Amino acid sequence: MDLDGHTSLWLDRPDRPAFPPLPPGRTVDVLVVGGGLTGLTTALLLARAGADVAVVEARRLGVVTTGNSTGKVTLLQGTKLSRLARRHSTATIQAYVDANAEGQQWLLRYCADHDVPVERRAALTFAWGEEGRDAAAAEYDAAHNAGLAVEWVEEPDLPFATNGSVRLEDQAQLDTMDVVEALARDVERHGGEIFEGSRVTGVSSGSPCEVTVTTDDGDGGTREVRITAGRVVLATGTPILDRGGFFARLEPLRSYALALDVPGPLPEDMAISAEEPTRSLRTAPVTGGRKLVVGGQGHPVGRAVSPREHVLELTRWAAEHFPGARPTHVWSAQDYRGADLLPSVGPLLPGSDRVLVATGYDKWGLATGVAAGLAISGTILGGHLPWAHTVRTWRGAEIFGVDRAVRLNASVAARFAADWFSPRVHSSAVRPPEGQGRVELDGVRRVASSTVGGRTRRVSAVCTHRGGVVTWNDADCTWDCPLHGSRFDAAGRVLEGPATEPLPERRDVPGQSAGPGGT
Repeated sequence: MDLDGHTSLWLDRPDRPAFPPLPPGRTVDVLVVGGGLTGLTTALLLARAGADVAVVEARRLGVVTTGNSTGKVTLLQGTKLSRLARRHSTATIQAYVDANAEGQQWLLRYCADHDVPVERRAALTFAWGEEGRDAAAAEYDAAHNAGLAVEWVEEPDLPFATNGSVRLEDQAQLDTMDVVEALARDVERHGGEIFEGSRVTGVSSGSPCEVTVTTDDGDGGTREVRITAGRVVLATGTPILDRGGFFARLEPLRSYALALDVPGPLPEDMAISAEEPTRSLRTAPVTGGRKLVVGGQGHPVGRAVSPREHVLELTRWAAEHFPGARPTHVWSAQDYRGADLLPSVGPLLPGSDRVLVATGYDKWGLATGVAAGLAISGTILGGHLPWAHTVRTWRGAEIFGVDRAVRLNASVAARFAADWFSPRVHSSAVRPPEGQGRVELDGVRRVASSTVGGRTRRVSAVCTHRGGVVTWNDADCTWDCPLHGSRFDAAGRVLEGPATEPLPERRDVPGQSAGPGGT
């Protein structure tokens, strides 16, 4: 299969609505940064309440995590609850479930009210072997203790051998871009504004906030504009501002998915494995039938030897267990896992609600992301949600993540040093093969050289966020930073992560040093 030109099943629609870039001189009550599910839900809730709201998206609505998810809306989230149970109290786990339940029910009611198609399905967490059986059993106990009506199913209806499973009835699956487009229309209907191609690069700490935005100028270049906002909501996956140091408390994770045409029968339930390597299954309606969606093969961002091999392994697994399966779409997504395994929703800095963030959904962002929107809008509008304190930023419960945060940052520091002082090939006239990239030494400067679409580009290999040396992602043809998950296309443009500035073109790289701190 040709794995180039990745597009998710949900994003493969030519008639997606487009929105203009942000014009200069705007003043709003609330600026929402990020046009995914959390950002649009937050914007709609505030616009409904009469606030003057604008949404700015650096690329297109939904094209980052929301449009690249598997579209499951479920309270049975793999082994999430049992992993939380190893670190947190029963009350904390119950609050997490309550948050997700409220987010799920809000989303499903919204879909019903706005004619967004939803399919009700049972969710399964299944085991391959004894280790997985223990994990699935622990998840059953945690889910049952949290009041979920789970059942143990020894032999789930799946086309491969398993060792037991947990099942939860009446969950849901949907096309995430159906939701994004419905929310966008509703935001505008309630007086909100939406702007695409508008990347926020800075937010002042004053009141009101002065926000700096880089937009397309219409002639192939960019221009800088400013917008004034009473409050700013960063719904960007990981916060794009380093104030608060959230990048040091999050683990960026990349995972993959395929949509396949399968000649034989398809499983009815949504399913995910309890152990690695993760395998996630669901079906999706399409014109003339149904497709199978298979996900998994996750890894920390920028730390896989060959992401393309992860995609190929997922493809091989699907072909083995679903004979005759033919992939039609392949895509990847990025998610962030908090050090204490809980989401973080609330102030960017303690003591001030001027700038708010939502992050750390750990791959379960459809229910959790809507819950985050409910919590943020509640903070701004003065509402109260009984579970919100559990997922609020700067909570006391974060002490449970200190050991994990220390390990994450030790790993980041080790990778930083290893990448800076590892040997590199020197730049040559031999360009990388099509679809490949490498980090070279040009004198003392590290240069990222790649060939995509027949064009060879050379940009700085040093991430503009915290100076990590980027690595080539041969599945997506991107440069990924192994420190905090910033990603750039072959031309150096920012795709996602905490970075806001592109990788400079090699000819524009001014005197990069040979060690940490260079540009």
